[in-house]
Amino acid sequence: MFVPAGFATVAPYLVVRDASAYIDFIVAGLGGTHVGSSRRPDGTVANGQVRFGEGAQAATVMVGEAWPDYTPGPTHLYLYVADADAAVARAEAARAEVVMRAADRPYGDRQGGVRDRWGTTWWLSQRLTPEPYAFD
Repeated sequence: MFVPAGFATVAPYLVVRDASAYIDFIVAGLGGTHVGSSRRPDGTVANGQVRFGEGAQAATVMVGEAWPDYTPGPTHLYLYVADADAAVARAEAARAEVVMRAADRPYGDRQGGVRDRWGTTWWLSQRLTPEPYAFD
């Protein structure tokens, strides 16, 4: 099995209306890097790729334009960031709705949440400890 660099075995694929604008939001509001997009004959995004991070911990989110057979739907994504407060402020400045202000959480993350106008909730999480998550 071959998994391309910047991808994990499971990769998020977000189907939205106005995918080009959504990619712009992910870059401006969340700090992603637009890797590139393939387009359908009508010019809409068939598969856009936005990468977060670098090296072995980089992750890529794919974005595609909704159409009758592929309808949009809300989802939640957990995005690790260096500074949760700054990440929430950046997303809010790009017109995301803050659903949870950044604060220290009992599981070792400083985390806030924003919902973009496409319905995706992004949990912007700054890990405060190098320890793994503890489970009951």
